[in-house]
Amino acid sequence: MQLDLNLLTALDALLEEESVAGAAARLHVTAPAMSRSLGRIRRTTGDQILVRTGRTMTPTPYAIAVREQVHELLHQVQGVLAPSRELDLATLERTFTLRWHDSLLSLSGPALLSAVRAQAPGVRLRFVAETATDTPGLRRGEVDLEANANPVSAPDIRAEKVGESPLVIAVREGHPLTRVKTVTAKRYAAAGHISVSRRGNLSNAIDDALAQLGLTRTVVATAPTEAAALDFVRGCDLVVCLPEATLRSAVAGSGLAVLPVPLDLPSAPIHLSWHQRYDTDQAHTWLRDLARAALTTRTPPQPNPEPADGTAT
Repeated sequence: MQLDLNLLTALDALLEEESVAGAAARLHVTAPAMSRSLGRIRRTTGDQILVRTGRTMTPTPYAIAVREQVHELLHQVQGVLAPSRELDLATLERTFTLRWHDSLLSLSGPALLSAVRAQAPGVRLRFVAETATDTPGLRRGEVDLEANANPVSAPDIRAEKVGESPLVIAVREGHPLTRVKTVTAKRYAAAGHISVSRRGNLSNAIDDALAQLGLTRTVVATAPTEAAALDFVRGCDLVVCLPEATLRSAVAGSGLAVLPVPLDLPSAPIHLSWHQRYDTDQAHTWLRDLARAALTTRTPPQPNPEPADGTAT
């Protein structure tokens, strides 16, 4: 039997999208053409691959079992048919889509863009916002590189920890906590809090740490981004706990004060994530190197000095 590599490409798209229309759009072919490819795949494998369940299509057990193998086979074939060439950054024309946490984008995005423009003026970067739920953008090829605290957990996704940042407290200048000599856990818990959560979660590891001390706090609001949380903090007596790296670029001249966290909390990690299909892609490897450098470049933190009077509440 003669193998048609186009069927392997079609099968990969069908297994990723779990939709004939979605696979057709991904490969820039018509839906009827993709439907015919699915028919050929079914005849070749002797399996239905996708079966309709209501308005959606569900992969068969066989399809689920071979999904990762199909990914890897396609990746190997593409590597054989597209032999490695020396990367010419001066003539490289490519658009990369990056989904970065908003604070990392503010902190390191400008440095990355500057480096890209200096080395490869034909490359464009599309920074897109994080979503409220985890999406398979890396697997589908919709996102080339992610940077956040929580990497996608999947066997075909690469995740590299490139750094971490300790957690600190941000309050407005003049907040009661700025007038005490020591921010104790009890004083911290008694303050009004705002939490950062894409999903709107009202509790997190901070509440667990307080519970171990027999303390609870009141989270009066959640914000979807750290920038939004800091806007709330500037305007009222609320407390937000954020990575120090986030606040480094936000504090200067902003009416905010930075205080230590009176809890034993782990530092916030910084991860780069990408799909394994790009492991040997020279242009993607170059971009990862630049992103890693931008994310790990640090300037010394400048915490606010303690009050001289040592007033306690």
